Amino acid sequence: VQLQASGGGLVQPGGSVRLSCTVSVNIFSIAVMSWHRQAPGKQREFVAAMLVKGTTTYADLVKGRFTISRDNAKNMVTLQMNGLQPEDTAAYFCKALYEGYGYWGQGTLVTVSS
Repeated sequence: VQLQASGGGLVQPGGSVRLSCTVSVNIFSIAVMSWHRQAPGKQREFVAAMLVKGTTTYADLVKGRFTISRDNAKNMVTLQMNGLQPEDTAAYFCKALYEGYGYWGQGTLVTVSS
């Protein structure tokens, strides 16, 4: 399984960014699609996830600001991030739980700064 993430960049505080992650298999064959992030000098942390049936879950820090969604036709998961703050600056990674194994995409950097 290959994952390709895109959409990062520089955004001002309070702004929005939309990340995308395209997978190389039928997205309905993936048990869980998730986003994680890793800030400089910190451990990677969970951000949001979507189960194959569409159930979503979020880390408390992003709840109400971030939204994970799925484009079935494009085998893609997106992360809409609103109300960004400097502490959201991180490399964002998508992950697929497929047939019991976790597969990671490359990170896409989001920098929140004025």
